[in-house]
Amino acid sequence: MRYVIAGNGATAVMAADALVKEEPGSTIEIYGDESYLAYRRPQIPAFLAGEVELERMLMHSQAWYDERGIAVHRDAHVEALDPGAGQIHLAGGEKVPYDRLLLAVGSRSFVPPIMGTDQPGVFTLRTVEDAMAIREYAQNRRRAVVIGGGLLGLEAARSLRALGLEVTVLEVYGWLLPRQLDRPGAEILTGIIEGMGIHVLTGAALECVSEKECVSGVRLKDGRGLEAEVVLISTGVRCRLELAREAGLEVNRGVVVDGHLRSSAEGIYAAGDVAEFEGRVYGILPAVWDQAPIAAANMAGREAVYTGTIPSTTLKVVGLDLTSVGEVNPEGEAFEELRRSEPEAARYVKVVLRDGRLVGAILLGDRRRVRMFKGLIDKEADVSTYAERLLDADFTEVPQ
Repeated sequence: MRYVIAGNGATAVMAADALVKEEPGSTIEIYGDESYLAYRRPQIPAFLAGEVELERMLMHSQAWYDERGIAVHRDAHVEALDPGAGQIHLAGGEKVPYDRLLLAVGSRSFVPPIMGTDQPGVFTLRTVEDAMAIREYAQNRRRAVVIGGGLLGLEAARSLRALGLEVTVLEVYGWLLPRQLDRPGAEILTGIIEGMGIHVLTGAALECVSEKECVSGVRLKDGRGLEAEVVLISTGVRCRLELAREAGLEVNRGVVVDGHLRSSAEGIYAAGDVAEFEGRVYGILPAVWDQAPIAAANMAGREAVYTGTIPSTTLKVVGLDLTSVGEVNPEGEAFEELRRSEPEAARYVKVVLRDGRLVGAILLGDRRRVRMFKGLIDKEADVSTYAERLLDADFTEVPQ
């Protein structure tokens, strides 16, 4: 059996590894646009700041692939799919046959249609090459503006600050990290970020990027102007749908897949950031961890069913541990929310209950209890008898 994977990120590598175990000795080929072996994208801001070398970002060495018989083709852009012939077409004209194909092409940075975003000095941060270009351009520049106060935007702001720039973060929403935090938690985080010398403006809608010969600043819709020689746009991502759409696969926000992660075309599967399951594109690493081995199993003929992923994010934001799991900003009267805010300790805990069961949580500055909370949410455990105690940082063991 010949397995071909389009894309060379975490989804591709995890699926390839799973295929080796599912069908030892099969042909497994990965085709990716970039010049490098797969690397950990969450570390790109640290790479931008000069805190980590590329070699340490790699998921695996070349020897790891060689030992497993996985062929990685770098600088190999997949230009088209031919489902009828069972082939992919590369940019150089080569046609590669497959028995099963996995689309793991991920997503690209979204740049809103705002005047001035196409000029020198405006960047997005999605790849190692992006980081290299920003680092070079930022030399001898003084001020930067980051558009977007999400996870990547805040980490990018920290990196630019580490490079010596004055940095302002603009977030159109009323608080930072609106997908992972509520307003009280975001207020604590904002205080920490501003203590690092990074300015934060929320409720700030961008009107345009000002230009002379290159970027000179930004103008907000309320009329305010900010000077900047570097503008970094971090306003989310969009699935890379061109290949699937042009090949006639069913697409919506992502490549539409079923519970076996099959697309609408025979022999073609999709997983990771490009896949849409039951109307949802997850765009988070936990979904990659869930989907990649299930896609591989079904490609190899062993039935496995994907039922969805509980949204979960655990990472460091400007050096502070943050975990956001499940329903963190629920709507409706069916939910009960409990909070404890400790700004002086840089700690915030929130739990969300429905009918006494834990369905969501925010842990800011509290890493020790992440596994316990995730386990309770996975099981939708009834915590009604000790819900208030969950807010206590010393509560580390669930009553039996």
